[in-house]
Amino acid sequence: QVQLVESGGGLVQAGGSLRLSCAASGSIFSINTMGWYRQAPGKQRELVAAIPSLGSTIYADSVKGRFTISRDNAKNTVDLQMNSLKPEDTAVYYCNLVDITSSGYWGQGTQVTVSS
Repeated sequence: QVQLVESGGGLVQAGGSLRLSCAASGSIFSINTMGWYRQAPGKQRELVAAIPSLGSTIYADSVKGRFTISRDNAKNTVDLQMNSLKPEDTAVYYCNLVDITSSGYWGQGTQVTVSS
């Protein structure tokens, strides 16, 4: 089993920045993809950004140029630096890990609220 624990959400004004962090623990295959998803009220959960242990990062078009995902393979952590935040970025953000067996894991979620 893999456990994911997120931190760093909160309330920020439009144009501000937040940094989300996620730490994975448990039985983790070294080859995996870690990422961040978000779900706004009344909407489906959507991919924000993902970063494989080997390979290129992926970003949703809506966050390109504003958000940066990074990971530390030695520590099994993934961060999401969010700049130039907009009210439409308001959502619960979830950390996700998919390993080489295609097993997927989710964190408990952290609220990000951007006020206008």
